[in-house]
Amino acid sequence: MKLFVSEGNPHCLKVLAAVEVSGVQCDVQYVNHEERVVPFLSRPALPALLLPSGLHLFSSNAICRYLFEVSGKDSSELCNQWLEWEATDLQPALLQALHLAVVQGQGSEVSKVLQGPLNYLEQSLSKGNTPYLTGEAVSVADVVLWAALYPVLSDASLALGERASIKAWFDRGAVMHSCQSAAQKVLQGKGLQGMKSYMQRQPAPPSSQCRDSQPCNGNPAESEESERAVSAEEMETAALTWSKGLNTCPMATSRQHPILPQEGKRNILLTSALPYVNNVPHLGNIIGCVLSTDVFSRYGRMRGWNMLFICGTDEYGTATENKAREEGLTPQQICDKYHAIHSNIYKWFQIDFDFFGRTTTEKQTEIAQNIFWRIHKHGFLLEDTVEQLRCEKCQRFLADRFVEGICPHCSYPEARGDQCDKCGKLINAVELREPQCKVCKETPSIRSSKHLFLDLPKLEGQLEQWLDKSTSTGDWTANAKQITRSWLRDGLKPRCITRDLRWGTPVPHPDFKEKVFYVWFDAPIGYLSITANYTDQWEKWWKNPHQVELYNFMAKDNVPFHSVVFPCSLLGAQDNYTLVNHLIATEYLNYEDTKFSKSRGVGVFGDMAKDTGIPSDVWRFYLLYVRPEGQDSAFSWADMALKNNSELLNNLGNFINRAGMFVTKFFEGCVPAMELQQEDKRLLALVGWELQQYIQLLDKVKIRDSLRHILNISRHGNQYIQLNEPWKKIKGGDTERQRAGTVTGVSVNIACLLSVMLLPYMPTVSQTIRDQFNAPQSCVDTMLQGTGTFVCSLSAGHRIGTVSPLFQKLEVDQIEALKKTFGGQQKTAQSAGSPPPAAGPAAAAEVVAGIGADPEKAKQLTQAVAEQGEKVRELKAQKAEKAAITAEVAKLLDLKKQLALAEGKSSDPAPQKGKKK
Repeated sequence: MKLFVSEGNPHCLKVLAAVEVSGVQCDVQYVNHEERVVPFLSRPALPALLLPSGLHLFSSNAICRYLFEVSGKDSSELCNQWLEWEATDLQPALLQALHLAVVQGQGSEVSKVLQGPLNYLEQSLSKGNTPYLTGEAVSVADVVLWAALYPVLSDASLALGERASIKAWFDRGAVMHSCQSAAQKVLQGKGLQGMKSYMQRQPAPPSSQCRDSQPCNGNPAESEESERAVSAEEMETAALTWSKGLNTCPMATSRQHPILPQEGKRNILLTSALPYVNNVPHLGNIIGCVLSTDVFSRYGRMRGWNMLFICGTDEYGTATENKAREEGLTPQQICDKYHAIHSNIYKWFQIDFDFFGRTTTEKQTEIAQNIFWRIHKHGFLLEDTVEQLRCEKCQRFLADRFVEGICPHCSYPEARGDQCDKCGKLINAVELREPQCKVCKETPSIRSSKHLFLDLPKLEGQLEQWLDKSTSTGDWTANAKQITRSWLRDGLKPRCITRDLRWGTPVPHPDFKEKVFYVWFDAPIGYLSITANYTDQWEKWWKNPHQVELYNFMAKDNVPFHSVVFPCSLLGAQDNYTLVNHLIATEYLNYEDTKFSKSRGVGVFGDMAKDTGIPSDVWRFYLLYVRPEGQDSAFSWADMALKNNSELLNNLGNFINRAGMFVTKFFEGCVPAMELQQEDKRLLALVGWELQQYIQLLDKVKIRDSLRHILNISRHGNQYIQLNEPWKKIKGGDTERQRAGTVTGVSVNIACLLSVMLLPYMPTVSQTIRDQFNAPQSCVDTMLQGTGTFVCSLSAGHRIGTVSPLFQKLEVDQIEALKKTFGGQQKTAQSAGSPPPAAGPAAAAEVVAGIGADPEKAKQLTQAVAEQGEKVRELKAQKAEKAAITAEVAKLLDLKKQLALAEGKSSDPAPQKGKKK
């Protein structure tokens, strides 16, 4: 017998455990997830067992049962019942739970999904008087259920709750070497993350089964949750609120610059971590910083808050010097070039900054030096001679970003010169084992240099007092609190704030005139200087802590510099600075099952997203849908297509388009009169509750979770239309025609509400819906006041505009072509005698960087890119076949990559996650 299995496949864990426990001799062969080993099936099916007869078994439970029977252990009737329950009840919930935890990064939702099956198992085990499911001995049912539940029950972070009987039963299985051996083989000791590659290739499972009496008209992958009970009082309150219409709230005024704090208003200063200027941001950078901030900024304005959204490019430091050397430009020319690239990318993604500046300005020098002298005056600086790594080949001291070696604490081989990304501990570069210069790969030597340090231990008391207040009263994400606590727990140490570089803000102290400020002392001051370049009244924002709330948005690797180092700088300056009240940090967004890498052509970078032909609103939606709020998540082309086609096209777009078309087709473009019945009032109450949840979550910056409530409302709307069938009732008598009018009028008003709720997430789609319905501007302001009010904004007689579909389907061939384009599969031609590509991102970067720039080829490719871009635009204007457009887009992207190589832009010192310095 031959058993085919794949690593990371939870179904394979069951059969391997059965092989181990039963003792059956079997040739086990590991294959790829997508390999077809059962010849008569059109799809991959693993695990699969090839029997001596030449037949195949490809149901994991059937394989397990067969193995036990071969070993002389027949299945009892009770055993078969448990196997049936596992397949029909437990597996659907389990697969949904694994998809939530592994693919979507929503481990906190797993307990809800598994509550029913686990409660049933707990009750069954507690009622029995035997240690195992079917008696005193282990049966195939125990092995199958134990292996199925192992990934979730062995992960303490999922917090599934205390179930004593399950724990005792599971622990009995866990001590069996055979079960643990199978788990190790499948998951490779990585727990849930060992399944990531497999789970990302699976379609998203349904969250619940649609009721037999109600067709699934929304998302086939994520059907509606169980209906919320609505009281008669809620229904009447919702109907009363609905009847008030739009006249109760004043119109919001448009933004007048400069925006300054106002008395009696909630004044919010928003900063997004300044993107570093030496490279093009990828999707992970965009969702971690500017896109998340943009959603909250748009939302806050709708709520009537007084908001100022500030960002800009961080332009000083060694990385800029190195990039300038690569491209044959001056550091300032590099900054000018990439500042424009960043600006254009964010504009395409519709990031609505109030001001997008940069740090290479006179204001930056002025404010940074002022803060420095104030810290110096108050005695919070130290001088010390330190040992540094110097690369003799490059003839310079190595900044933290450009030295790499083995971590002295955890032995991680790619630790940076200031911090280990694996264990998170701070490092002095000279402590690294086997250090290397990341530019030339030579081993640096240790040299001495005198530097200035921020005396963090002396400021620790002030910092802790402020942190206690800020973290208890503000909205700090859990990872921000945890990372900050770990820094304080280890004890603060003096932090060097100067560097032996040329490109940076000059240190004004006469004894250190050859040095510049370290980028992590200097860069956060960029928030202040960018604001000062926006308005000369910048101190009303930055020296006004009693009137201003400061929100900082960033990826988690930036946290300690915003929660410890920068606050200590401002506390040490003693000038009444505004300190962060709310620190919002995301985890990392990966690309499919790997990291983004510009040099290897892996992943979507901001300057290429628009060339895919997918609208920026769809990109925004999907990035926000998988926003890594609680743990790392991954961008997946297959999942993006699924969410577009199910959530946007079949759920949201389907409902809004149907509502509008009913008005046009049945009522000559005018909203009909509405006479609410109990069913309508119940719907108004449900929608009103979803709106309140949306507001409560966004108030707390739960951006991804809040988006779910928009989709829930459109699901409610689709079910409402499907049950009432206005297309049939419009053909009936007066009563039925009236009912069709009420359903249509209520539906089109729900669509109007959805346009408002979508505004922070999909601004163009939001405006398109309101344009199609001729919705009054006041609906935007009315709906989000207080705890949320769902009112009738399109009253009877209101004439709507022309309704058309909002979204387009993403076809399989289109997605496969894009996946291939961005999967790093393109190979650059190698010159004769050149070495073969080395493994790993660092080696790949070295090989590509060695090719060098080719100005003549770059000139030719620039022309080719322009011509191909024009061809793509013409095809889109002609509404050509999607396959034809996709093919030409792929050519355009490939040309752009060749152009980047010819211009020498392909160097990628480290795979980017957040912003690292």
